[in-house]
Amino acid sequence: MTDVLHLTGTVVVDDATELTDAWVVDGRLTLTAPAGADHAPTLTGWVLPGLVDVHCHVGLGPHGEVDHEEALVQAKADRDAGTLLIRDAGSPMDNRWVQERDDLPRLIRAGHHLARPKRYLRHYGLELDDVADLPEAVAEQARFGDGWVKIVADWIDRSEGADSDLRPLWPADVLTDAIAAAHENGARVTAHAFSNEAIDPLLDAGVDGIEHGTGMDADHIAEVARRGIPVTPTLLQVGHFGTFAEQAGERYPRFAARMRRMHTRRYEQALAFHDAGVALLMGSDAGGTIAHGSLPDELTEVARAGVPTRDVVAAASWRARRILGVPGIEEGASADLVVYDADPRTDVTVTARPTAVVLRGRLV
Repeated sequence: MTDVLHLTGTVVVDDATELTDAWVVDGRLTLTAPAGADHAPTLTGWVLPGLVDVHCHVGLGPHGEVDHEEALVQAKADRDAGTLLIRDAGSPMDNRWVQERDDLPRLIRAGHHLARPKRYLRHYGLELDDVADLPEAVAEQARFGDGWVKIVADWIDRSEGADSDLRPLWPADVLTDAIAAAHENGARVTAHAFSNEAIDPLLDAGVDGIEHGTGMDADHIAEVARRGIPVTPTLLQVGHFGTFAEQAGERYPRFAARMRRMHTRRYEQALAFHDAGVALLMGSDAGGTIAHGSLPDELTEVARAGVPTRDVVAAASWRARRILGVPGIEEGASADLVVYDADPRTDVTVTARPTAVVLRGRLV
């Protein structure tokens, strides 16, 4: 027996296309009424391609890797919030098992974070003793992941005492070789980057994405817009920068002052990305200290910065899918959809209240 589900109301395909009806037949979308459509159960409302969280860490907790049961709770929390596609931006867990479960979001893995000893959060990533090992480590993660590699490009260097501050982790020539190694192995590289100093070497090396981007200046922003490099502003995480500054206290005053400055101008920075035409992506940075299922909160933060709600929602749905190469609402695509009782493009807080989540054609 064929399973048919009717979707009606406003079916949002992309920025330019809306439909009044679509159908799910045996887990796949069709835009033409199939046999039996008249008697199919119906979902009515604003129907969008499932949300996309491009900076999420399934398998990561405050102290590093979590167990299988906790990672399962994390993934289900994301799913129930309408996040049906995750680019996992680094995890200490081998979370390929998530891809084997039909009840969990689709997962595009970036493998493990690549960092250096004492230059990142303990137990979060792979720590390379020798910076020269980065190209081979990137190549390994490119083969291990699903087309993306995550590099930690900067972090506080505590060895400088009161002068300690954010510093790049990798020499420019090593970065260039590392990103070339990723490309040779069919992967793109996205980089954690808080500071201004980390950006030029990343751009010179040909980086494919930037996470956070809090220290980027106007020239950097114009250049990533020109190149079409996506930036994920992670405002929920940047909202913690004031706390990071307090924790640094008098011991690391330069670092603390910088974190306060970036915290203060976080909304201005996100709006500058948008106004310059940067391809924005939405990421909750869930895992570590941020709860899973928080993508709607991130969207609200980006809208609070002044980015038009329509662009925020698009960046979290069909535009992100296009960048990641995953279909949204189109003939024959997997039916991964989220339904709302109001238009989230006019009120972003609606994203926190989905009335239905359909994953692989099944109502969750």
